[in-house]
Amino acid sequence: MERVSMHLKAEHLDREPVDHRFKGLPADAEGLTVGELAAQRRDLFTGGFTTPVLALSAEALEHNLALLETYAERHGLAFAPHGKTSMAPQLFDRQVAYGAWGITAAVPHQARVYRAFGVRRIFLANELVDAAALRWVAAELERDPDFRFVCYADSVRGVELMDEALTGAGASRPVDVVVELGAGDGARTGARTEADCAAVADAVAAARTLRLVGVAGYEGEVPDATPERVRAWLERLTGLAVAFDRDGRFPDGLDEIVVSAGGSAWFDTVAEVFAELPALSRPALKLLRSGAYVSHDDGQYRNLTPFNRVPEEGALRPAFRLWAQVVSRPAPDQAFVNAGKRDAAYDLHLPEAQVVRSARDGSVRPADGITVSRLSDQHAWLETAPGAELEVGDWVGMGLSHPCTSFDKWQLIPVVEADGTVTDFIRTFF
Repeated sequence: MERVSMHLKAEHLDREPVDHRFKGLPADAEGLTVGELAAQRRDLFTGGFTTPVLALSAEALEHNLALLETYAERHGLAFAPHGKTSMAPQLFDRQVAYGAWGITAAVPHQARVYRAFGVRRIFLANELVDAAALRWVAAELERDPDFRFVCYADSVRGVELMDEALTGAGASRPVDVVVELGAGDGARTGARTEADCAAVADAVAAARTLRLVGVAGYEGEVPDATPERVRAWLERLTGLAVAFDRDGRFPDGLDEIVVSAGGSAWFDTVAEVFAELPALSRPALKLLRSGAYVSHDDGQYRNLTPFNRVPEEGALRPAFRLWAQVVSRPAPDQAFVNAGKRDAAYDLHLPEAQVVRSARDGSVRPADGITVSRLSDQHAWLETAPGAELEVGDWVGMGLSHPCTSFDKWQLIPVVEADGTVTDFIRTFF
C-alpha cells in the first residue's frame, strides 16, 4: 500500500523547549528543544534521565503499527484506530502512514487536537449533542472541503439537538451520522432495538443538516461476552445495515455505506462477521477502530488480544516499560520504588516487575521474586521473596496494563531502542 503522510505539524513539537513540565527528562537538557535532545541520542540510563521515567520501545511500536496494517489489509478492513489511547499526534501520523483511513475520537476536545495536527478523517464514536462542539464541526467542514467527519446517533432527541445546533450555526455541509446499535441491555450507549435504530435513522433523514451514512457500535460492551455472543451482536449490526439499505434509508448520492465496530479484544470476530456482509447497493466501508494495539501492554490486552486466538496472524508486542528506582529497602521482604499512581496505570492491574538494572555495574537481570503489591501516590510497594536480588539504587523496569491510562500520565515519553538509546519523544495531549 502506498504510504501517505498527513503532513502533521510534528516539527512544532520538535521545537518545544525541554523544561520542568516534562517528567524524567535530564536536568542538563534545560534550554534545548525536544528535537535537539532527541538528536543527541542519549542513553536512557546514563544520559541524565531521572526516575521515574516511562519509555516506549521503538522496535515494538514499529512492529505493532505494521502488524495491524497487514491484518486490516488481509481482511478487507479500513482502519480508524482510536486516538484516545495515546492522544499523540506523532503516533497518529505514523498510523495514517501505515494505512489508517482516519482516527477515532470519543469527545470534541480530542477531535480538536486531531484537526490541529491535520487529521483529515475523524470518526467520533459518541452521539454529539453539545451545541458549541457542533458549531465547531460545522465551521471545520465549511473551512476544509477535504475534511470528513462521522459521528454516532442513538436517540431521536439527540438527532433533534444536533439538527437544531447545526441549523443555528448555518451549517453548509451535512454532518455524516451512523446509527449506533447498543450491545445489549445493561450495556453502555446505543439504541437497544432494531426498531429504535430505525426511528433514529428516520429522524436523521428528516434533518436537513444530517446525512445517514451507516451503522456502528462497540462489541466490547456485549454483556458476559463470549465469541458466540459477540458474533450474534455483530450479525445484528450487519443485519441492520442490510435492512437500512433494503428499505432505502440511505440517501441518493452516498458513495459508500459505513459499517463500523472493533475494539482491541474482539477484532478477529469483527473481521469474520464483516467478511460475511452481503453485497449492498453501494460499497461498504468496513471500519475497524481498535486503539490499544499501538503500545499493547503487559496485562489487560496481553490477556484479551485476539492474536491469542489466531496466533498464525502474528502477535503484538508490549511497548511500555516504566523505570523506577529503589529508594528504600526497610525489610528483607519489602522494598519501595519511586513511581506510583501518578506515573503508572492501576485501574485494571498493578504494574508488573520485569527486570532489575544494577546500580553497581549496569547489568540487567530478571526481576525474579519481586512483585508489586500496591501503589501509593509516589511509591510502588514491592514484595521480595527470599533470595531476591534488590538493593537501594537499583532501577526496576515494570510492565504496565491498560494503555489508555498509561499514556495520560505522561506529557513527553522517550522512545528507546533495545540498547537504551533514546531516539525520539512522543508528546501527548490529554
